Amino acid sequence: MNILFCSVGRRCELLKDFRNTLGDKVNIVVTDNSPYAPALAFSDKSYQVPLITDPGYIPMILKICKEEKIDAITTLIDPEISILADHRDEFEKIGVEVLAPYTDTAKLCFDKYEMYKYLTEKGINTVRTFGCIEDFKAAYDNKEIDFPVFVKPRTGSGSVGARRVESMELLSELMARDPSLIVQELMTGKDMDADIYVDTISHEVIAVFSKKKISTTIGGANKTISFKDQALFDFVKDAMKVFNFNGPLDMDLFYQDGKYYLSEINPRFGGAYLHAYGAGVDFIRFIYNNVVEKTANTPCIGDYDEDVVMMMYDSVVIDKLSSIKERMREI
Repeated sequence: MNILFCSVGRRCELLKDFRNTLGDKVNIVVTDNSPYAPALAFSDKSYQVPLITDPGYIPMILKICKEEKIDAITTLIDPEISILADHRDEFEKIGVEVLAPYTDTAKLCFDKYEMYKYLTEKGINTVRTFGCIEDFKAAYDNKEIDFPVFVKPRTGSGSVGARRVESMELLSELMARDPSLIVQELMTGKDMDADIYVDTISHEVIAVFSKKKISTTIGGANKTISFKDQALFDFVKDAMKVFNFNGPLDMDLFYQDGKYYLSEINPRFGGAYLHAYGAGVDFIRFIYNNVVEKTANTPCIGDYDEDVVMMMYDSVVIDKLSSIKERMREI
């Protein structure tokens, strides 16, 4: 299988997992805007490409796909997901499976306020959200919500700009300074997430790996512990029915007052997918079965052990500048 990871960045361990599962059955091709992205060192071939906003970006990615005979493509950053989704037809015409959601779903996942409105319309438990200070003030005056609350950017990822807010004065100041912020009810229940695989052939949820967050940093959870709950599995399956996903995704959830609430969805390999893989939930094998074997995967929801702990740590890539320059291919 020839797979292309766009915007590969620091996702070294993910590439190692692909090699561990597939060995010489996989050819790992990666791209990044920087020649100093650490994960480049764990690929078979790497390309330096322009920013994803460059008009020539997609034509270059398509050219790489043709030259490398790519079977599947995915991205590891949120802003690129919609770009791949929008160009799905062009990739499929040259035989490339796009491991990203379809366009409408991709746009919902990137815009947290639109996601809130959509989930509410579909009757799926979610975190109450306000798109502007005026709507929040009206609910506050009606005693429908109180401080503290939580603010974060309407779009974006990695928890950048997210914070707890204790007063109307501070909230007004923050939102005047940054109109892109949304206001959310502060959830005080358990913070958790789930790694989910939606089969690209059956289009069904075939795997769910749930974990409680022990510790988080900017960018997501860095210490988690696995658990199983049929109510969570059922909640995930019901929620997935109103979306069009394709491949791996990461769902953030809260458990409060006996109910699960969907917070947001990152439709790509989550940063903490490493936990699921380490516990034996092998999305890589699922992708191979879909893309190479052309077979649908057998559902295995909850097929893992509880109380498996993941503890992330930092590592480094040390290399010579000459080797880094030699590694980067031109297209």
